[in-house]
Amino acid sequence: MQKTRRTFIQGALAFPLILPATVRGATAPSKKITMGCIGAGTHGLGVNIRNFLSIDEVRIVAVCDTVKSRLEGAKQTIDATYKNTDCKAYRDFRQIIADPSIDAVVISTPEHWHVTMAMLALDAGKDVFSEKPTKYISEGFALQACMAKHHAVFQTGLEDRSLPTYHKMVEWCRNGAIGDVQRVEITLPRFQTLPAPTAGVPVPDGVDYNLFTGPSVLLPFQPQYLEPMGWRCVRNFGTGSLLDWGAHLFDTAQRCAHAPEIVPLEIYGKGLIPSQSLTDVPVEFDVDITYSNGVVVNLKHGGTGITIFGSKGWVGNESWNGQLKASDDAILKTKYTAETSRYSAIPKSEHKNFVACVQSRGKTTYPAESMHTIHLGLHAADISIRLGRKIKWDPVKNEFINDAEANQLARAPAPRDWQK
Repeated sequence: MQKTRRTFIQGALAFPLILPATVRGATAPSKKITMGCIGAGTHGLGVNIRNFLSIDEVRIVAVCDTVKSRLEGAKQTIDATYKNTDCKAYRDFRQIIADPSIDAVVISTPEHWHVTMAMLALDAGKDVFSEKPTKYISEGFALQACMAKHHAVFQTGLEDRSLPTYHKMVEWCRNGAIGDVQRVEITLPRFQTLPAPTAGVPVPDGVDYNLFTGPSVLLPFQPQYLEPMGWRCVRNFGTGSLLDWGAHLFDTAQRCAHAPEIVPLEIYGKGLIPSQSLTDVPVEFDVDITYSNGVVVNLKHGGTGITIFGSKGWVGNESWNGQLKASDDAILKTKYTAETSRYSAIPKSEHKNFVACVQSRGKTTYPAESMHTIHLGLHAADISIRLGRKIKWDPVKNEFINDAEANQLARAPAPRDWQK
């Protein structure tokens, strides 16, 4: 059975996170990239901290979480790995950003914090590794503008371009193995419908709910907000399956579509947003996203697969990172060299690539512009579902065409005054 992203993460958490010295190597601490990690939940600790602990050139010197128990667990893991008690533990992420000894910041928070924290860190002179996605289209533009002011390195926390499965799909498409790409079909998981809000739930001891909520609306506390598959279903904190899961497969689809503008021009979706539920993101959906070259990308709930159809055949798989299939086995056997391929070589993993670029000052696999262009079409899909009609994007003016309602939904609302 193929592993899903979630079972992989759960499996990683089932093993000790203490890494032996033989894995870490022996680079002198004074030559290491000092790193502060914000967010120590399932992905923050189980994936990002775990991976950066295994890279010899990195030294995690500080960790932050608004939930005390998670913070203590992350510090314990980091200290045990380095065999000391040096890692600083903060409840307030601003202490990491203000620390001049920290070179790079890792952001593994719920989605409503990603861009705000990234921009604060960039303004403080840090390099940034941030989880995806953006929460609004306007955030992508703001992030790019912030990056333009700084000679900084930015990496989006996505792995798909570094996975052979998806790299091969794009390479076959770019080299004409299936002819001209015409259509891409993607399936994404159906996220859960949470219960209706419960009145009068107290904030647990050890939780800084003001800092957890940050720039978003301070809703009455619900325990689901602290769970990874809870906040993802609440628009105040997350964006649902369309963007959380969609970012992975949609990136591959856009690279196969290979439109000159990168982003789509026309979006039409229908879907279901539950009522009388904490869940207020689409849990069922059927969306067509059309590009200037005529390629259509369709997204439906119910799976984790992707299939690319061309004029001469098709290629894809039925589940995330699953076995590749094609209309002709000859496609799967087609290989290219660096000299013959029209597509770039497969890069290192997102964590190793980030570290290498911090050292070289080069561009990462997923720079800020990728953080934006991957999510723009997915945000548009969510907006189309909410409006119940087709919308069109102008890639020159960077706005929806003659559509005040869509443009309003594309803009982040004024942030709450959380800086207390």
